[in-house]
Amino acid sequence: MKKLLRSVLPASLALLMLPLAANAAQPAPPTPQLLSTLPLGGPGGWDYLSFDAPHRHLFVSRGDRVLVIDVDQNKQIGTIANTAGVHGIALAPDLHRGFISDGKAASVTEFDLDSLKTVATIEGTGLNPDAILYDSASHHVFTFNGKGHSASVIDPAKGTVIATIDLPGKPEFAVSDGAGHIYNNIEDKSELVEIDTHSNKVLHVWPLAPCESPSGLAFDVPHHRLFSVCDNQVMAVTDALDGHHVATVPIGEGPDAVEFDAAESMIYSSNGQSGTITAVHEDNADHYSVSATIPTQTSARTLTLDPKLHRLYLSAAKLGATRQPNGRPMLVPDSFGILTVGRP
Repeated sequence: MKKLLRSVLPASLALLMLPLAANAAQPAPPTPQLLSTLPLGGPGGWDYLSFDAPHRHLFVSRGDRVLVIDVDQNKQIGTIANTAGVHGIALAPDLHRGFISDGKAASVTEFDLDSLKTVATIEGTGLNPDAILYDSASHHVFTFNGKGHSASVIDPAKGTVIATIDLPGKPEFAVSDGAGHIYNNIEDKSELVEIDTHSNKVLHVWPLAPCESPSGLAFDVPHHRLFSVCDNQVMAVTDALDGHHVATVPIGEGPDAVEFDAAESMIYSSNGQSGTITAVHEDNADHYSVSATIPTQTSARTLTLDPKLHRLYLSAAKLGATRQPNGRPMLVPDSFGILTVGRP
């Protein structure tokens, strides 16, 4: 019997190891790369982008208007006009509505996601509404007002601002857990706030050190992990349950946005000054590793994600040699376009 076991066991172990060997032999997926540039031209600056997955529409903020791109046709199909100083676009699929923060007008433009037509202008937000977010738990829209150091709460059913939430400093991007909590970066204080969307009150204020000047924010909801990209070339990972610092990950220079691809456990930081995307793999909830640095274009500082094709879309333009009075480089006329980054 012992001789039989000695002869059978090695063969059995070899069979057991076959699936492991097959998995180990599988090549890693190709690194994402710049696939194409869609020239759009025209004047004006830009800020955030937003992606409507059901309609396959990309919304691009552009100074005083929002450009609408059909990503499958790779062409512009519409323009939402009269959005002075637009920063962001929030989508409410259950309401079939989109909401645009008009920074210079202290208002929000409401539009129909199907027809792309403006249906209302909601006045009376705080000064310079910047980031904008739809919270599905409360069915309210929140604007985060840069100069007002506040958040304005809009009830779309009433078409009015129903509350103002004082914040400890200048707010930047925000995310929702879909269960009654919003998290928002406070840029000038390097802090992160948690807001209860039912009471419209700040629950917690957490420090983000060693992060400096946090801007873009993304969220892994199941693992309760928040990803803040910071001016000192780091991404800070924070536990959304208690605010404790989990990890610090190196990224490129000049980030302004970050996206989390849940299906692939990947985080992408768009670094406008470096002209790169830092691709970070979430190894587990507490450990992160940089998997690639993807060349894009200088000025490509904001991005959004197509979760179906795992593609990233970025706004960018060529920078000229002369500078504006505020010190920023002048843009080369008609050089604005949308970059698409993905796997070949």
